[in-house]
Amino acid sequence: MPIDRPLTVIDAPSNLGLRPPAPGKEPGVSGMPDALRRWNLEERLGATDGGQVKAPPYDPTWYPGFGVRNGEAIRDYSIRLADRVGEAVDRGELPVVLGGDCSILLGNMLALCRRGRYGLVFLDGHLDFRHPGNAPAVGAAAGEDLALATGRGDERLTDIEGLRPYVRDADVVAMGERGGEEEGSDILDTEITVWNLAALRVIGMDLAARRALERFERARLDGFWIHLDADVLDDRVMPAVDSPQPDGLSYAELVALVAPLLSSELATGIELTIFDPDLDPDGTIAHGLVDGLVDLFAAARAHV
Repeated sequence: MPIDRPLTVIDAPSNLGLRPPAPGKEPGVSGMPDALRRWNLEERLGATDGGQVKAPPYDPTWYPGFGVRNGEAIRDYSIRLADRVGEAVDRGELPVVLGGDCSILLGNMLALCRRGRYGLVFLDGHLDFRHPGNAPAVGAAAGEDLALATGRGDERLTDIEGLRPYVRDADVVAMGERGGEEEGSDILDTEITVWNLAALRVIGMDLAARRALERFERARLDGFWIHLDADVLDDRVMPAVDSPQPDGLSYAELVALVAPLLSSELATGIELTIFDPDLDPDGTIAHGLVDGLVDLFAAARAHV
């Protein structure tokens, strides 16, 4: 069925979960919301302004053996983001959260976990499943956000409010990975459904979306969240990410995959992460991303 809930755009400009791209330089993903709003994303979506959850200052320091960089700041930020997203959900709105790095997943899933049992569609060029059980060191929460959300890793982040895990393994569908990382391969030993990009193209975008929805419906979930990392897109259309890779999704494939998900009555919200406007000095990549998101929501509204 088409989307029948009002959209609200919430800015979550956190870069706390990333390593510094160079000595003395902060990751630029915190500029994503402003970059997309310059191309009138909110107005073009017909959304209301849900405001900004301001992030704490970025600290590049990481002490091996002490969890992730900015761990306490990410914990505090996740709680505040969860409060804001939860308010929108309670009003019957569909939050569109503009990150930021992938660690914003924790706040968004915490908001839902406070309210019931929710699933996760994880659309990402990487599995982000590094954790102390499969990697000698992690350090950056954005490289382990899926592991953290499912209860693996730094306890400051995995068990906020005693709610670990924020999403059960069996309620996660991860799609679009094409990194082939050895670290994180143990995800295949869990109940998480994983379709890498090659498998996704064999299955077909529409059928993959329907299978994910059927899984959530069988589990009688209260709803599900969509994580959309910009690096799931092909680097020819989305090079402005920290780890670009060739042969990702086209915008047309993205629309075909995500529109049926967004049109489901179980869809509870969506986040966008990792686009870095510092790598897009003239704004053309941001413009293309906004056009793609507008097409996506238009298709979801028209989906039957």
